[in-house]
Amino acid sequence: MGWRVGVDSGGTFTDVCLFEEESGRIAVWKVSSTPDDPSRGIAGGVAEGMEQVGRAPGEIAYFGHGTTVATNALIQHRGVRTGLVTTDGFRDLLEIGRQKRPDLYDLQVDKPPVLVARELRLQVPERIRHDGTVETALDEQAVREAARALKAAGVQAIAICFLYSFVRPDHEATARRIIEEELPGIFLTTSHEIAPEFREYERLSTAVVNSYLGPVMRGYIKRLAERLAALGVTATPHLTQSNGGVIGFEAAAEMPVRMVLSGPSTGVVGAQAIGRLSGFPDLITFDMGGTSTDVALLQGGEPRLTGEAIVHGYPIKAPMLDIHTVGAGGGSIAFVDSGGLLKVGPRSCGADPGPVCYGRGNEEAAVTDANVVLGTLHPTHLLGGRMPIRRDLSVAAVERLAKQLGLGVMETAQGILSVVTANMAKAIRVISVQRGHDPRDYTLIAFGGAGPLHAARLAKELDIRRVLVPRNPGILCAMGLLLTDLRADFAATRLTALDAEALAPMETAFATLAATAERWFAQEHIAPDKRMIRRTVDMRYAGQNYELPVALPDGPFTAATLAHLAEGFAAAHRQMYGFIAEGEAVQLVTFRLEATGLVRKAELKPRPLQGPDATAALEATREVWFPEAGGVVAVPVYARDRLAPGNRIAGPAIVEQMDATTVILPGQDARVDAYDNLILEASA
Repeated sequence: MGWRVGVDSGGTFTDVCLFEEESGRIAVWKVSSTPDDPSRGIAGGVAEGMEQVGRAPGEIAYFGHGTTVATNALIQHRGVRTGLVTTDGFRDLLEIGRQKRPDLYDLQVDKPPVLVARELRLQVPERIRHDGTVETALDEQAVREAARALKAAGVQAIAICFLYSFVRPDHEATARRIIEEELPGIFLTTSHEIAPEFREYERLSTAVVNSYLGPVMRGYIKRLAERLAALGVTATPHLTQSNGGVIGFEAAAEMPVRMVLSGPSTGVVGAQAIGRLSGFPDLITFDMGGTSTDVALLQGGEPRLTGEAIVHGYPIKAPMLDIHTVGAGGGSIAFVDSGGLLKVGPRSCGADPGPVCYGRGNEEAAVTDANVVLGTLHPTHLLGGRMPIRRDLSVAAVERLAKQLGLGVMETAQGILSVVTANMAKAIRVISVQRGHDPRDYTLIAFGGAGPLHAARLAKELDIRRVLVPRNPGILCAMGLLLTDLRADFAATRLTALDAEALAPMETAFATLAATAERWFAQEHIAPDKRMIRRTVDMRYAGQNYELPVALPDGPFTAATLAHLAEGFAAAHRQMYGFIAEGEAVQLVTFRLEATGLVRKAELKPRPLQGPDATAALEATREVWFPEAGGVVAVPVYARDRLAPGNRIAGPAIVEQMDATTVILPGQDARVDAYDNLILEASA
């Protein structure tokens, strides 16, 4: 028995959640991130957090970590010099892509930089056909010469991607062996290992991104492991993947492309667990941090998983939760554009210098400054008193914007919130309305350091009737690390018509995937009774460009299996597109297997209801500017840690805690449920 620790390292703050296995005690801690080396902030946060609970780091029994290192390296193009070895005639595929414009009507749009320079994209004679037959044998000497040329060019990583290698990987495996002989220790990615699926460009892009980020993540993981060891942490550390599960550091270092949504994914996992306990399985997650906002939709308690996404302009074929991100956070900078209009983000002031109120030299007002000016955030400090701030600097910064706009200071500050709310509402419409879901049918679960601060107005914008604020919203991503299991995803593309002849190839494909999963279970030391398998098939109408995932039931493959897939595909197609094409041929495209290793998780326990009176938690009264109330009003401020289950609060009101602030609007009521969550709803 010991402590389970989850750490989420963001662009502004590093959040630490600590759970004692024996007593069920949960403690939280928050420190400023260290962008120059995130491992330093993490180690410091863990040491401080354990000190706060009076325990030594050596008592940590489990360590989980969500990181933005891979994401930030991709966004800022801080990966390593990378080489590419590909099929003769395909060196420019990485640059040509799909010939799609990211924004159809933007004549000035820029494509993201190509991650491998043309002189480092080398081609070798080889060709495998779509049916797995060899048209041109691999020229092994050409591979060896390409390896030597890339070595001379000083590359730190290499990606290998040959045509149809997902059908027959022999050529890529041979090329890997030769390159490892010529460049021992080089970070190397083969496309059939990282993304054994069809669509050549996306598979190529995934392999390149993995190699581009590989040495960065490998170095980061090595530094973090050393810092944790120096603290005395002996538990095997784990890292979150984009699919919401965790894997060991060693595996994560080889597959950084699967970590690009590492941080946000655990927030979805935490929201899933809390929504299930509170009786709200249909959720829209709203994770607003210092730099960005991440949103996702859960239907029936299950988040949507996608096998392919475009991350900051780069296609990636890897299993990931369907999370949409916008550049809207507490650190998003407000400015007046050339047309005289107020804009907010995506540029952020980050952790250092941070918002103007931090007093570290920034002079451009951020969303946090607007909240300080309005009074929704504490005027003298944040983080429960640990971080002093200066309201006068925020007022001066907003005043400069107000003069440009010809508005008052309060109206300008409220305008900043209105603009950022509109940006976030647009993101939620992408994952709801545009995919056939009515947001009014869902509960908005707000977390992240700034989520509860803006959730009430965001819900109002979208006509969402209920907002759920977890007990520790500012560190829910860190808590999610203590609520998730080990997980790996495996896939194989085998284009097959949905008919009686599909049973044999389907059975063969899943048998191969199951064998791979068994090897993974053994590597992760998962006991047989803790192993779970889930199967899905990506399906489409013949001629369609995109597939829809359909769950495959357990058991043997029979005619009933095919009927189930047909019904599931029709339902999924109607949900996504509003119709089904009767009589059209249906294809099975990619077979997927999700392997889960069940681990012990933090248990959130209910408390008995204490009645509606929240007077014991009343801490102060503060003047806050509420346009809904006609201007400045005296608002009660409650301490979250003194609220008891069953307590009720009438808006307008503010609820403060170390890791977040919750705003309750006029015309809203809030109640505390048995799990200490705040439930905001319109007054009766």
